Amino acid sequence: MILAVAGGKGGVGKTTLAYNVAAALGAAVVDADLGMADLPAGRGPDLHDVLAGRASVEETLRPGPVDVVPCGQTLAGARAADLTRLGDAVERVERTHGTVVIDCPAGRRADAGVPLAIADACLVVVSPRAFALADAIRTRELARELDAGLVACAVNRVVEEPPADAVADAIGAPVAIVPADPRVGRSVVEERPVVDAAPGGAAADAVRAIARRVPR
Repeated sequence: MILAVAGGKGGVGKTTLAYNVAAALGAAVVDADLGMADLPAGRGPDLHDVLAGRASVEETLRPGPVDVVPCGQTLAGARAADLTRLGDAVERVERTHGTVVIDCPAGRRADAGVPLAIADACLVVVSPRAFALADAIRTRELARELDAGLVACAVNRVVEEPPADAVADAIGAPVAIVPADPRVGRSVVEERPVVDAAPGGAAADAVRAIARRVPR
């Protein structure tokens, strides 16, 4: 199973949800945001090297609470990346881990479409602001064009209850409400998923509910 985590707009918490949903699924996560990588990296080769033919994806896997294939953070690395290699790289991780979560770039550029094209399903992440819904709808349309089934739309960092029914009608998928929790925001940097840091909290419950929607 390959799950793409996508969002039409940056800054909605897509990376933190990808990381935390991967933890709940017992999955590996691939940072495919070639120009704005955020997942933990460290030393050694990364996805830029894999997509440039300089390393195998197995060399890049970084073990941790969530196993990560990190992405490089240089413009030169992004320019050298051949996106046609991404599908093979992700499928190799899928063979060893069973489930892979891809942190997708924001927007509708080719580098955002390719992860959706190789995914079996996707999770769309949106902020609880009214103007963000249009971006989520565009991402949903792209996912539909690329035959990536939508498991849910995650309304992230919620402080006040959003109009979940209206969002579900607009997106055409179930809505998952993820409450604002600083432990989710810190989870990537601290490498401590919220399902471990605060397993009884509302944010962990929301992440596990999203994970249960993912076909296995």
